[in-house]
Amino acid sequence: MPTFEPRVLSGMRPTGALHLGHYFGPLVHWIELQNEGHYRCFFFSADWHALTTGYRDTADLKRYRREMIADWLAVGLDPAKVTIFAQAAVPEHAELSTLFGMFTPVPWLERVPSYKETRAELVDRDLSTIGFLGYPLLQTADISIYRATAVPVGEDQVAHVELSREVLRRFNAYYAEIFPEPKAIVSKVRRLPGLDGRKMSKSYNNAIYLTESAEEVKKKVMPAPTDPARVKRTDPGTPGKCNIYAYHRVVQPQTDLEEIAHGCRTAGIGCVDCKKRLLGRLEIIQAPIRAKKAEVMASGLADDVIAKGNSTARHEAQATMQRVREAMGL
Repeated sequence: MPTFEPRVLSGMRPTGALHLGHYFGPLVHWIELQNEGHYRCFFFSADWHALTTGYRDTADLKRYRREMIADWLAVGLDPAKVTIFAQAAVPEHAELSTLFGMFTPVPWLERVPSYKETRAELVDRDLSTIGFLGYPLLQTADISIYRATAVPVGEDQVAHVELSREVLRRFNAYYAEIFPEPKAIVSKVRRLPGLDGRKMSKSYNNAIYLTESAEEVKKKVMPAPTDPARVKRTDPGTPGKCNIYAYHRVVQPQTDLEEIAHGCRTAGIGCVDCKKRLLGRLEIIQAPIRAKKAEVMASGLADDVIAKGNSTARHEAQATMQRVREAMGL
């Protein structure tokens, strides 16, 4: 059994502004992995994955990619410690995905939970495409071309990693033991809901964006629904039934969180006061990120980081593909 260097691979689709769910979910996790120093980390803009559902409108893709990576740098990803790159700059991803498609049964792809879920959610788009059906193979190629041993994911993505393990197990059995079977590293952060209680999403218009101004955030938070049982200021509430408290659980120190929960249950604080406390905490978090992103965008740092990362990623991918071609007799 070959010994593999501990490596992490993860990415995001460049489909627009990042919201707080991106920050408290994957980004905080990525920064922890970066700073632990146990893994060699690769983080990428998943350009082709953006096309699996957004193939009709690609005019803003490059701009979204640049701004997304500027956000990554603003929150603390360090290009001296991790490789940050663009998927579209490394065509070997597509080559390896195609080769995996030669031996992967179609039912394996159809059983991925998000396949049917996304088609049901995005009913306004034709997702009966080869690209959408095959995106788990592209994900597998993304992971394996850098021989990643671990993939940081949310709980809803564990099935994708398991499919990747199956595909790589078959490749190793058929040809040569080139690839590790990656493990999923599940983020400890709870999923942050949208302000209306649904999944946080641009399409639902219920998201707080990472670098929105304090005034824009206030306009969204103050009218947001809370515990429906608190009709009057003197009515006690149940924190677990309040969307605003769900945000407090993620952003507040434990002592403040306990105080807020107690105030809600005893009607010691009202919903307006509760929201104001949330706004204050969010501004503490967001203000330095906004300032750092403005600095990154003005300096052109994001472009330099992408260019350097692309070079590193191509070198790694080309080396892997040479071994794959030899193993498959190509």
